[in-house]
Amino acid sequence: LAVAMSRTGAGVGVLDADITGPSIPRMFGIKKKAEMTDLGLYPVKTESGIDVMSINLLLQKDTDPVVWRGPVIAGAVKQFWTDVIWENEDYLFVDMPPGTGDVPLTVFQSLPIDGIVIVTTPQSLVSMVVSKAVRMAQMMNVPVLGIVENLSYFQCPDCGKAYEIYGKSHVQDIADEYHLHVLGRLPIDPRIAEACDEGLVESLNGEWLDKLAQAFSRRVKELDEDDFIRIAVPVDGDNIYPHFGKAEGFRMYNVENGQVVGSVLVDPAGSGHDAIAKFLKMYGVNAVICGGIGEAAVQVLNDSDIWVISGHEGKADDRVAEFLRGELDLGEATCNHDHGDGDEECDGDCRSCGCDCH
Repeated sequence: LAVAMSRTGAGVGVLDADITGPSIPRMFGIKKKAEMTDLGLYPVKTESGIDVMSINLLLQKDTDPVVWRGPVIAGAVKQFWTDVIWENEDYLFVDMPPGTGDVPLTVFQSLPIDGIVIVTTPQSLVSMVVSKAVRMAQMMNVPVLGIVENLSYFQCPDCGKAYEIYGKSHVQDIADEYHLHVLGRLPIDPRIAEACDEGLVESLNGEWLDKLAQAFSRRVKELDEDDFIRIAVPVDGDNIYPHFGKAEGFRMYNVENGQVVGSVLVDPAGSGHDAIAKFLKMYGVNAVICGGIGEAAVQVLNDSDIWVISGHEGKADDRVAEFLRGELDLGEATCNHDHGDGDEECDGDCRSCGCDCH
């Protein structure tokens, strides 16, 4: 992708976030080390002008192992973003290790990611791993640009017939399940492996590469035009939980172009208005639909640029659907709960009664 987009004339960089298994410098044939100045750390440029930063550009020997624990690795990834002088980058590709561990979490939380590309292989077992990656992206409010299937097929150079050596492709099934786009299917080609081993990845050509670049560019354009928001609803099972501050779970709804494309139940793992606001902000929430909520909580959420639509009950799915159709009452919350003080009930505004249930 970096090579393909660089050929369009765009400024491109690659941040190698695979700290314990870096491979990007080798693929580009980079021999020199990164230089540090008073301004920061400069990436190394490839022959075609792609900026690259990798831990191997800082080690004395490429074969020196990086034996670090998770927090140190996460810190290095952050510094590759904050301390490296990325200049004139139209695209910055972040190469992450497989899985949903410290590095992806750090990247999603600490870098202004516009979207991710998930790379898979044909085996059906891989669909489970892809599902985890997709759900993590949904939880972190990171759009999935699409899926690329690697090792898809081998095309015989003699007869031209394509053989699916690793079995029938399941990439379209996965894409359909999660409403994703298939950006491309990459072949098993010894020339690709040789180019990467010899540091000549910039010399690669092929119809598969052109198609991948076109599909990626199209999805980036669509992403720029998309209206993506995330709605959070405090829930008890399927229903809206009446007390915002005491909800044990929030259902997060991902909405693209006015349609719900997925939802996930998340434990806030905290208490108090500030903690919940930080939790919702971390997950990229734009709006909250809830029941009763106090003035202090509303203020904290508003300060985090989260729109509060209160005073609702019933099934969370139904209220979200009504909101997207423009049929949901956007008025403020009222409260008519008995707070245990005898005959009197709340006066209808929990912000004035001082109760602690919200």
